[in-house]
Amino acid sequence: MAERNRIGLGTWIDKLAWEIIEREKQLGRNLENIRTEAGIAASGFIHIGSLSDSVRAYAVSLALKNLGYSSDMIQFADDMDGLRSVPAEIPKEYEKHLLKPVSLIPDPFNCHESYAEHMETMLLDTLAKTGVESKFYRGFHVYSSGLLKNQISKILENAKTIGEKISELTGQQKFLESLPYFPLCASCGRIYTTHAESFDPKTGRVHYVCKGVSIKKRWFEGCGYEGEADISRADGKLSWKVEWAARWAALDVRFEAYGKDLAASVKVNDWVSENILGYKPPKHVQYELFLDESRRKISKSKGVSVFTPHEWFKYGSPQSLVLLFLKRIKGTRVISPQLIPALMDELDALGEQYRRNTGDPRRTGLYVYAYMFNPPQKPLTKISYSLLVFLASIAPEGKEIEFVVSRLKRYGYKVDEEVLRRVEYAINYQKVFGRPEVKPVVVDDNMRRAVDEVAEAVRNASNPDTLQTTIFEIARRNMINPPQLFQTLYRILIGQDSGPRLAPFIIEDYGVERAYEALKRVSQGLYTAKTD
Repeated sequence: MAERNRIGLGTWIDKLAWEIIEREKQLGRNLENIRTEAGIAASGFIHIGSLSDSVRAYAVSLALKNLGYSSDMIQFADDMDGLRSVPAEIPKEYEKHLLKPVSLIPDPFNCHESYAEHMETMLLDTLAKTGVESKFYRGFHVYSSGLLKNQISKILENAKTIGEKISELTGQQKFLESLPYFPLCASCGRIYTTHAESFDPKTGRVHYVCKGVSIKKRWFEGCGYEGEADISRADGKLSWKVEWAARWAALDVRFEAYGKDLAASVKVNDWVSENILGYKPPKHVQYELFLDESRRKISKSKGVSVFTPHEWFKYGSPQSLVLLFLKRIKGTRVISPQLIPALMDELDALGEQYRRNTGDPRRTGLYVYAYMFNPPQKPLTKISYSLLVFLASIAPEGKEIEFVVSRLKRYGYKVDEEVLRRVEYAINYQKVFGRPEVKPVVVDDNMRRAVDEVAEAVRNASNPDTLQTTIFEIARRNMINPPQLFQTLYRILIGQDSGPRLAPFIIEDYGVERAYEALKRVSQGLYTAKTD
């Protein structure tokens, strides 16, 4: 991307922000504040996939600010939703609360006012760690305050037309027979078992009957209660097929992304927003889903057995997780702790390129976003995460920190608070996942001969200085630039282009026999991958 044509920091986020601005200008809307929104369910433990929505929405808001426009982000917690299933780590007795709004269910851990507040606090804590700043809206409070009253009234007054449109766009016919609104049963306290049968716009009340509902192939019998719900209170909530539209119009939202599993709902909400509420829907970006290691969609109902942000932060920095979210928005992503070492090192590499003003801005600009426009003012000590994990793997049990720090100091690294934090990440990672796999390296015939000679020199080495000198001699003898040979050796041993002084590291820490075997695998052509 040519410098003169670069938008903002040159990333896809900046391009998207520019597209939002241009669209708003064409629509003739007020540009005093361009608001983004991310929604999150409060029915289960926050997982990495659900957090990504919030991080991306905030990044777009930052990009809008960087382009000279005021912007804020709304984080909307859908805590009027009913509990559809009990997550794995929640007591089975919570089956009795199924289909009740999570904001009205007691906290199973007895530390917050409600189930929803517990989950929301976990979300807010995670957002704080990643640097996301937002205006937090709870669905229960939004409905209780009557903020959506006008939008709900318009939607229910046009329920017949909307039901027909939902049927046309999605094939779903349930709203041909009932209103797109779920009253909260005043008798049994459940929200999806009720059928909204009529709406009186003069009183703002919905008449309903608690008949029952089938959810996830399970039938929930209604209690038979018949009553009325007041749309200006938290007596019920809109269906997902129309609630987004009401929020966009009431909160003046200009951008919201969505997962492809919600594409049909977005299509209906866009139509309702424009044709019923008279509000041009926000710009959207559709993103692919995050999958677990078995390539299944990540689900809140699986509980904390899913790899959560809180788990990630034991092994890697919040910025490494943000980088994962922001590297791209298209394409299915498989989430695994095995991604952490590479992302930690990639973040370091991007930081170095950013400070030197080298590299592709489409990538280096992501470094600034990873730190939410507050990157470190001073260069961080560059230490390969793989090296830290390796050192942790050979450290005496119970003395891992002291051992790793002593080795780093011996290698000449400055050990500050940031390095100590990374050491702790690496120790935690090694204890659970072991050493990260080193990418296979294939070399040409000339380099293979040199690597084979180094392997033999390593096997016979007893003195680090002699071995270091021998490696230089091998490079010259094979007409290879010494830095190129050293880079290849580092890649073979620790999967990085550089590291501590090689010969002392091999003899004193890596191990002569282990290094010999790793080098021989390359010299004998046992790897099939290709070196960049």
